[in-house]
Formats: sequence, C-alpha cells, structure tokens
Amino acid sequence: MKQATVQDVVRLMESFAPKSYAMEGDKIGLQIGSLNRNVKRVLAALDVLEHVVDEAVEKDAQMIVAHHPVIYRPLSAIDLDGRYGKMIEKLIKHDIAVYAAHTNLDVAPGGVNDMLCERLQLRDAEPLVPTKEIPLKKLVCFVPKGHLQPVIDALGKAGAGAIGNYSYCSFAAEGIGRFLPGENTNPFIGRPGKLEEVEEVRLETIFPETIEKQVIARMLESHPYEEPAYDIYPLENEGMKLGLGRIGIAHEEMGLDEYAEFVKKALRAKAVRVVGNPGHRVRKVAVLGGDGNKFFSHAKEKGADVYITGDVYYHTAHDALMAGLNIIDPGHHMEHVMKEQTAEKLNRLFREAGLDAEALPSEPPTDPFRFV
Repeated sequence: MKQATVQDVVRLMESFAPKSYAMEGDKIGLQIGSLNRNVKRVLAALDVLEHVVDEAVEKDAQMIVAHHPVIYRPLSAIDLDGRYGKMIEKLIKHDIAVYAAHTNLDVAPGGVNDMLCERLQLRDAEPLVPTKEIPLKKLVCFVPKGHLQPVIDALGKAGAGAIGNYSYCSFAAEGIGRFLPGENTNPFIGRPGKLEEVEEVRLETIFPETIEKQVIARMLESHPYEEPAYDIYPLENEGMKLGLGRIGIAHEEMGLDEYAEFVKKALRAKAVRVVGNPGHRVRKVAVLGGDGNKFFSHAKEKGADVYITGDVYYHTAHDALMAGLNIIDPGHHMEHVMKEQTAEKLNRLFREAGLDAEALPSEPPTDPFRFV
C-alpha cells in the first residue's frame, strides 16, 4: 500500500465529480492546506463547523472533504478572536486540509442528488435542471484472448461503459493481431525479431471525455501487453447529460402525507414541511438537494406530483400551490446523505488505487435548526 497525499484525495474526488461540472462562480477545490500533505484519514462532512473540526482533531483526520465550502464569500480579514477565525486557526494549527465539492458533487452522476434518489428509492431518475452535455468518446483496444476480463473490470471501475442506468457496457469481437517485437522489447507473447500472430479480442466501450485520462490509465495498467494498441474516437452521439436535481418514479404510489412520512424516515429528517393536498397521489417525484426554490417550475413542467427540496420560501410555496405542484421540504440538511456515501466512494477508490488511507463520515449533525 502506498502513502496517500491530499493531491491523491483531490484526484480521486475529481475522478467522479470534476471541477468542470460546477456552476459558474462556485467556490470549490482545495480551500485550506497543502497538496503535498500526507493523509491517513479523511473526514467526509456536509459543513465545516467548530464541532466538525474538533471531531477531525479527535479522530486524527488530516483532511476534511466537505460539501459546503468553508470559504464562500470573499474574506477581507480573519479575526482570530471570533468563532470563524478560531476555527480557521485550529484547522491550520492541526494541519488539516479542507477540500470542497459543492455543485460539482450535486451535478455528478452518483453525486448528492443520485444519493438522495437512492435513499428515496426512485426509479429511472434523470436530471431535473439541465446544466451541460459532456461529449462522448469511444475506446477500442486489442487484448489477447484469455486476458479480457481484467481489462473490462478496470474500464468499468474507471467509469467507462455507462449508458443511461446501465454500467460496464462493452462489445468484444475476436480476430487476429500481428506484430513484430523490436530488439529491445520484452513482449508478453512472442520474442524479439519474430513476426507473431495472436488470437486477440477487439474491445469497445464509451466514456464521457472528462474522464479520458483515467480511462486510458486504467486500461494500460490492466493490459498484459508492454505496448497495447488502442484507438480513441470522438462520437457524434448525444452526450452525457448533466444537471441539478433528479426526477424519477416513486417506488410505490401513495398519498402526499403518507409519502411525506416516508421521506422524513428515508432522509432521517427531524420534520418535513408539506405544501399541497394531503391525499394527492404521488407517483412522479422531483428532488433537488439544498435550496431548490428557483427550480420548482422545472418540476412542474416535467410532470412531477411532488417536489422535494430544502429552504422553501413562503412565497415560493404559494406559487407552487397556484401552479398545482406539491412540495415536501426536509430542510437543506437533507444533503447529509453525502457523508456516508462519499466516505464509501473514497474507501473503494483508495483500495483500487492501492492507497493506505481511510475515509470516515462525520458523525455530529450540522443542522442549525431545532423544533419545539
């Protein structure tokens, strides 16, 4: 196992939530710390608050991966006598790096909104508010017969082969490969100076262009040949659609109030606010983690029976009522689902990369509200 660094954690986070996915002007990336700092333990948190920093110190975490940026508005000063300044001081004193993955993690496939879909058991979910389309490319490589599966597995783990709700998609066809190893080669099959004919498999798969480097790297690592032959083709197919929120089909049709109880339990919310007819049947569900006020019209236009989002304003609720859209508001803290699942993703990526590090979900809640 290899020692991990902050740079390694950043690279792995951006392998599934690239910075390019973020909304313009968002404050993401490494906000405090050095990329060269060694990391043994990472804390996945929704917010960076005093008690979360204390938790990181107590658990000997060298890095916090947070959804909400610790530095969002421009700073004119850091007052070390104030609570925020003391928190920043403690992070620096204990050499704890802070990395923020905000709207890029909201938008990313498998990110916050897909995590919410998983908790809510939504089927056939797709982006609610389109943000961009990522062009697709095709990888074609040639693998000796009998050595195909490790390459297929490596490509799938790198994110290649995703088509809609399907993953690890590929095509393979057998053929004959020919090559003449040079004098200073060390061929996996054959010997230098002798023309070889080998039974090979042509393996094809697709991937979004944002992950091209990692796809090629994983293919080369898993391929038995010293110099694998491969081609990359740009595709004119419709690209991978990214967007904020998701819209999908409920796991079971039920009345609005009954569904609100299900949402409360599924998201472990203290309470939920409900707008609409208690008996309205819920089948099609829109969800958007965090503050989704300005996007309720997208939910209505796409035929949602209910829109699940946080921080709903009084007048937005009235507008939704007038439009005939039901709302369930579990609060902004609904995004806490990212803690456990981001830690799980990082632990899987650490294992695959052979890195000696672990990720833990932050335990104390950061919801500032209580109900009396």
